[in-house]
Formats: sequence, structure tokens, C-alpha cells
Amino acid sequence: MVDVLPLVEARLRSALGEPDARAAVTFLGTDRIEVLRFQEGDIVRYATLGMSAQPMSDPTAVLADPVKGPRAELVLSVRSGLADTDKVLRPLAVLGASPQVEGVVVAPGASLDVGEPLWPGAPFTSVLVAEPGGLVEDLELDAPLDPVRFLPLLPMTPNEAAWKRVHGAQALQERWLASGTDLRDPARKSVPLE
Repeated sequence: MVDVLPLVEARLRSALGEPDARAAVTFLGTDRIEVLRFQEGDIVRYATLGMSAQPMSDPTAVLADPVKGPRAELVLSVRSGLADTDKVLRPLAVLGASPQVEGVVVAPGASLDVGEPLWPGAPFTSVLVAEPGGLVEDLELDAPLDPVRFLPLLPMTPNEAAWKRVHGAQALQERWLASGTDLRDPARKSVPLE
């Protein structure tokens, strides 16, 4: 069995540069999840490393396939210096472990909720999983393994998360776009949802 994590880390480094910090969290009964921090100008990016070690499997399946199934890592981008966003490391690790812990398949359009602010004073407790391929290209693996997708996370306020549940991810993203919302602002207010 190929160890995908060195390949994943190499892809992150080629796309985002050298990480300037890393932290690891291990939850009971799960593989270790690391979170790497990359600084680029006034943007800081946090990426999970470890979520893609195992394929995500359908929670209704009797047995998890150890080879086939989607693989992903999570990437969060925020403006630096405006909030203590480094405290997002543990919530991100929790989200990265969710496929192993809760048996969920994380895919674009999904909402992930940590049940507490993403960092101290953050107006966000959840994120919207966006489409991959923009910032970090998919990492193709040898068949029969699925590629690793790098899924951007967009922080949502509780009101936005509730609105998204009713109207869908696409409608929320269109609302953000129409309002010129800076999704990297760690202290932004909720978009108008009237």
C-alpha cells in the first residue's frame, strides 16, 4: 500500500511554499491529523495533512473499502493579523478527522460544523466546502486509488449556515459574490440574507 501523505505534503509545498508552522492532533481511534500553516503576504493558509491517508467511505457501507473511495485534504485561507486564527488548528484537525470518526464523506457543497467559534472571537462555527482545483491541484494517484482533492473551506456565520440549509450552497455563494464578500476576512459580518 502506497503512503500518500509524503506525496500530499509535496503537492502542498509546491502550491503554497514552505510551511512556517505545523501542529498534530490525534483523536482516540483515528490516525494523526496534522495542520500546516503557510504564510503568503497578508494571507495565511491552513491545510490538513492526514485526512487523505485513508479513502472516505459511504457511512451506509457494511465494510469500508481500504483502497477505493474519495480522498481529500482541507485548506482554509484567511487574512493574517486581524484575529488569533492560529487557534483554528484544533477545529481544522477535528474536521479532518471527521471521515474516520463520523464516517462522513466530505464533498463540495457540504457544511461542516465544529459547534464552537473557529478561533477566539470568530463569528463562524462552520464552513462551506468549496470546489477543489483552484489553489492546489488534485493529486493523481496510481490506479485504483482515487485522486486526493484539496477542498477549500469558506467560513460561514450561523445565519449563513441556516440560510444555506434552506437555499443550498450555490445560492449562498451567489449571495456572497453579489455582495462582494471578502471570505478571507476573519472578522467579517454575515452577508445580507433578505
